[in-house]
Amino acid sequence: MPEREATSRKLPKSALLIKAIEYNAVYSKGHRLRGKEFSLIYMPNGLAGNRLGISVHGIKRAVKRNRIKRIIREFYRLNKQFISPPSDIVFAVRKGFLPSSPLEVEQAVEPLLARLTKASS
Repeated sequence: MPEREATSRKLPKSALLIKAIEYNAVYSKGHRLRGKEFSLIYMPNGLAGNRLGISVHGIKRAVKRNRIKRIIREFYRLNKQFISPPSDIVFAVRKGFLPSSPLEVEQAVEPLLARLTKASS
């Protein structure tokens, strides 16, 4: 029974951007919210939910890059609908962004989303 619970908490592949063409579409047609050491690029997708892509730049060690990706995916899993309408979202991470928990990612994203809601109202 615990195995079934663990799989239900996983992030399905359908919630992720996988192909380069999907990333390129978001980069070229998406709206950009710039943070201190990362950017959120989003583009409405017309689907039922958001999809996530992660791009890490300037961090040479694979262990660090993968940890950042893992933490961002966990933040996304806990906060899937943080942008509405449903969109394709790319986290473009630069060198200085080294979160140690999903909570730190949430704290970094909140000011960007506050700017987004101010701009739309």
